Amino acid sequence: MMKIKPTNWRTQVKIFEKYSCVFVRQRRDHLIFHHENAKRAVVIPKYDEIPVTVIRNNMKTVGMTREEYFSILRSI
Repeated sequence: MMKIKPTNWRTQVKIFEKYSCVFVRQRRDHLIFHHENAKRAVVIPKYDEIPVTVIRNNMKTVGMTREEYFSILRSI
């Protein structure tokens, strides 16, 4: 099993948009996305390196598995 590594915010935006997240708004340096199955917003900070904890929390929010994450990551 591959290890989730920190990535930049642009990569995270591409991953979550491919997973059907829709951009809603931006507040300073945070992008807010919505997913139809999520109970709360998916927040992607505009950092050069987004920590693994933030990535995992966003994955959990939308119900994305590790396999789906790595599949999308390979395709972009």
